[in-house]
Amino acid sequence: MAIEAAVARAPYACDPGHSRGRVHSEPVSPTRSAFRRDCDRVIHSTAFRRLAHKTQVFVFHEGDHFRTRLTHTLEVTQIARSLARALGLDEDLAEALALAHDLGHPPFGHAGERALDHCLEGFGGFDHNAQSLRVVTTLERRYPAFDGLNLSWETLEGLVKHNGPLTLRDGSPIGRYRARGVPQAIRAYVSDAGAALPDLELWSFAGAEAQLAALADDIAYDAHDIDDGLRAGLFTLEDLAEVPVVGDALRDIRRQYPTLDAGRLAHELMRRLITRMIEDVTAETAGRLRILAPNSADDVRHAVRAVGAFSQAMAEADRAIKGFLYPRMYRHERVMRIMGDAERVVCDLFARYRERPEEIPADWAQSGEGEAARRIADFIAGMTDRYALVEHARLFETTPELR
Repeated sequence: MAIEAAVARAPYACDPGHSRGRVHSEPVSPTRSAFRRDCDRVIHSTAFRRLAHKTQVFVFHEGDHFRTRLTHTLEVTQIARSLARALGLDEDLAEALALAHDLGHPPFGHAGERALDHCLEGFGGFDHNAQSLRVVTTLERRYPAFDGLNLSWETLEGLVKHNGPLTLRDGSPIGRYRARGVPQAIRAYVSDAGAALPDLELWSFAGAEAQLAALADDIAYDAHDIDDGLRAGLFTLEDLAEVPVVGDALRDIRRQYPTLDAGRLAHELMRRLITRMIEDVTAETAGRLRILAPNSADDVRHAVRAVGAFSQAMAEADRAIKGFLYPRMYRHERVMRIMGDAERVVCDLFARYRERPEEIPADWAQSGEGEAARRIADFIAGMTDRYALVEHARLFETTPELR
């Protein structure tokens, strides 16, 4: 029986034995690496459990088989570990980053994020990546000696920079942050923790594990959103026939299994799509690493381009898949109507708590207008879909059913 051969640790993998450390010093574990401890701390956190009842695309009562933030996170984690294993990277760090990447998402998915960003327009806005950092450094309160989870530097930098650098070396924001600047939560953390923890180097790439975790997120999104869209009846298998990679896989399956029922066909399509995308990322990343020839994780961070990537052909296919899903799923009339009602729920709650601060639990209340607004956003962002609706029903005469 063939057994998959173990890949030796690459010299450019992040090494838990030489981590840049934690803000608060702790004794070394005799049984777990620094990155394994980070995984375990995320899994046992309150924010992680709440992902089970937070929307991915479809709210909880639309069906038991649609993805939630938790099931999405677990799928990302599996793909991230597979990529890390194939390339000789640290699997535990890849897992920690995948497990934590969506901890900052508010209820109702991106609708909740849009609503909170609007509510915080005068107070630095809301960004779910920045909120994930805030969750693991401030909002989780489980330990007697510190707030947050006290994660390793490598995990924190990966959370912040998994989509690439945020600034130039001079601190000028770039990319998606050029217009509005680096999110307030990230700026605040970098400023407050600067003396206790090495600089997060917002101008550099994250380690290879973080780059692959971000690609795992894309792969999981593409596959499971197609699956959920089919299950919801928003489009059909025939509609997918001209989508790059997806259509090719669909035709191959039908040639191989001409009498396969639609349900099994859809599952086989998702399996093949994920496999092809993982294999593509593995090959492209391996090629980039051969060219760069890095001798350390810092060589990866300071490279002129990301080492983790799709090939050009697969990157175009990824854009085509998202281009297919955007109008047919994310902007579908049914989804937009429900998400519009969800945004109203979040905005109503924020306005009510601003107007009547006694309605918010005492441990979330803060003095100072900007600080109070941020703490209200922290409270709402931590809500599950169900709790947000229950809280809205408690405070208002009518509450949307989100159906």
